[in-house]
Amino acid sequence: MAISTVKQKELKLRMKRLGVSETEIDEKFIRASGSGGQKINKTSVCVYLKHRPSGIEVKCQKERSQSLNRFFARRLLLDKIELRQKGFIKAERQRISKIRRQKRKRSQRAKEKILKDKKIQSEKKKLRKKPSSE
Repeated sequence: MAISTVKQKELKLRMKRLGVSETEIDEKFIRASGSGGQKINKTSVCVYLKHRPSGIEVKCQKERSQSLNRFFARRLLLDKIELRQKGFIKAERQRISKIRRQKRKRSQRAKEKILKDKKIQSEKKKLRKKPSSE
């Protein structure tokens, strides 16, 4: 399956708008990883792009076709360049650091507080039980 000429033109326009030229991009073809057996070991389907001025690197092996991967890799590279140019990188860093904080292990004090609250809750539940017939 090939990429339509309309999509190729849109990609070229986007590259021009962002000030990226083909001469600034280093392109390599790498053997893809993953399942596929003997075929995957023979063909270089994975596309590696590096934008020299910004140092942004991209690898793409979404499809089994090298031409499709070239298109997707360029699109991904332009997305990253656009994010950096528009200053969204700060917001992205903040989002990532927030996720890291959420995933971080709780401190000993926080664990003790949670256990204390659980103990209090269980005591309340014990008081709600019907009295035994003993």
